[in-house]
Amino acid sequence: MRLLFIHSDHLEFEAREEAGPDDLAETEGVPMEGRMEECVTAFISVESDDEADLDGVVANATDELRDVTGQLNTNRVVLYPYAHLSEDLADPDAAKSVMRDLESELEGEGYEVLRAPFGWYKSFEVACKGHPLSELSRHVSAHRDDASANGEEGEDTDREPSEWLLMRPDGTTEDPVAAKSEVSEGMRAFVESEVEDVTASPGEEPPHVDLMQEKSLAGYDELSDVGNLRWYPRGKLVRDSLIEYVNDLVVDYGGMPVETPVMYDLGARAIDEHAGKFGERQYRFESGDRRMMLRFAACFGQFSIMRDMHIAESDLPLRIYELSTYSFRREQKGEVTGLKRLRSFTMPDMHTATADMDGARRELLRQAKLSLRTTDDLGLEYQPALRVTREFYDDNEAWVAEVVAELGTPSLVEIVPERHHYWSAKIDFAAIDGLGRPIENPTVQIDVESAERFDITYTDAAGSHYPPILHYSPSGGIERVVAALLEAAATMDAPRLPTWLSPTQVRFVPVGEEHVEHCDDLVEDLDSAGIRADVDDRSETVGKRIARAETDWVPYYAVVGDREVGSGRLDVNVRAADTEVELTPEQLRERVREETEGLPRKRRYLPRHVSDHPRFTGR
Repeated sequence: MRLLFIHSDHLEFEAREEAGPDDLAETEGVPMEGRMEECVTAFISVESDDEADLDGVVANATDELRDVTGQLNTNRVVLYPYAHLSEDLADPDAAKSVMRDLESELEGEGYEVLRAPFGWYKSFEVACKGHPLSELSRHVSAHRDDASANGEEGEDTDREPSEWLLMRPDGTTEDPVAAKSEVSEGMRAFVESEVEDVTASPGEEPPHVDLMQEKSLAGYDELSDVGNLRWYPRGKLVRDSLIEYVNDLVVDYGGMPVETPVMYDLGARAIDEHAGKFGERQYRFESGDRRMMLRFAACFGQFSIMRDMHIAESDLPLRIYELSTYSFRREQKGEVTGLKRLRSFTMPDMHTATADMDGARRELLRQAKLSLRTTDDLGLEYQPALRVTREFYDDNEAWVAEVVAELGTPSLVEIVPERHHYWSAKIDFAAIDGLGRPIENPTVQIDVESAERFDITYTDAAGSHYPPILHYSPSGGIERVVAALLEAAATMDAPRLPTWLSPTQVRFVPVGEEHVEHCDDLVEDLDSAGIRADVDDRSETVGKRIARAETDWVPYYAVVGDREVGSGRLDVNVRAADTEVELTPEQLRERVREETEGLPRKRRYLPRHVSDHPRFTGR
């Protein structure tokens, strides 16, 4: 089936003349003329291949209509049979059946539907709104594999299944399912998801979805789209701090920052082929006479830069880095999950050209170990999975064992029978959410196709060569990192973020108005040291203001009264230890400074006084 969607100010039609034999044109159950305002007009050609599974075509077309109308925030749809989109049309009876079933499915879901009759020459007038998503085309078939539907790299369900091993740091291997009782809870959950294909707690929403809103970090905007979030000051500080952290990590490693476009021309063979490696969930649209797409990773632009460079052997390894804000993936509405699965997201992305596979293997290991540095800084526990082709594993079995030894923890090893994507080896790291489901974050991959596809070469004394290229995200999507942090917090007795990421790191609770000025002086001293501190000066009881500090997950807070002003000492509640310690203001400052040493120190995003903090959510 071919579909052309027009986001319309209006669509108006009138049936004028039957287009064929008497039994071709619909005459009952459908209007001969009609008009709809503020709608999505779907021009539809049903094709001969669709006849093999009309129900499947209807189901997948309904998914596409649901997705497009969700993006455009409307439930008004015109279904318009339009034979001119294809030269391989289905039998008229099959086409009429599809149109009727589409109408029935959409009306059953609460859509307002106007269906134009099949088999007529019609006059019509359509007014297109003219924004970037107002004209969209789709090709729908009866079959769509689950991996593509979920936005992952397309997989053929008829392929030979992977072989799975659990490899320990000493190089021994065993069946991961049989070894579940001997590994950590996190790895056990990872094995169940990856190897046994078990979805933990089906139908339940992971804890971070509620927490991101409850803590005024991020939320949905009913005027936008469910897969695009708005960020409040507390959440934006966390997100901006993570962005700065990852940028510093990569630049210190040798990554050179660039910035590239967010849309690309699918008429370019290399772009179209590379986009096809990532499944179907892409934002594609017409711009004039060009088919375009919104990027889901920075590889398109970075490969274009590498192609246009003169790269000498002495330049290798060449590391090009971009924080891709934003990347886009057209998830189905039901697949969007809080911060874990989004339609627009922030992806740190580095690509490294190396001279040969020896260099690629060295880089993969170094970059994987760099990602593991984040476990301490973020307080997250990652479960590693090495994924390799059978050919690569047979040639590099000792190296795979070396990698696991360097990681120092039991790791899943997936051996794929044949290479169907651009990579021959990669490592993924996953955090496990509160429901026991993986959140895949850092990844590093050896790409053995793209250099030739994009005509990227380097030169040495022997001539020109195509380099292996590594794809690397040291943290994974920034939003997924926030999701993993909130999921980890949800399992703690005293939920918290790392101190360097806490929107407020120190809070003072003055007993009375006469103590506010002293608290302000304490805040100024901490401000000068790069510490985010504030004063809860609200006209609430001390108990309620302490409760607010607990609700806000403030790592350090202290009540300040006459005794504290007079003695110059503070009884400081330390959230991580769930204890109270006596400190001078100087000792408190040095303790926080030491805890955040070497990490981003962004200034406070909210006013000094809590009484001036607006409520961004109704929670």
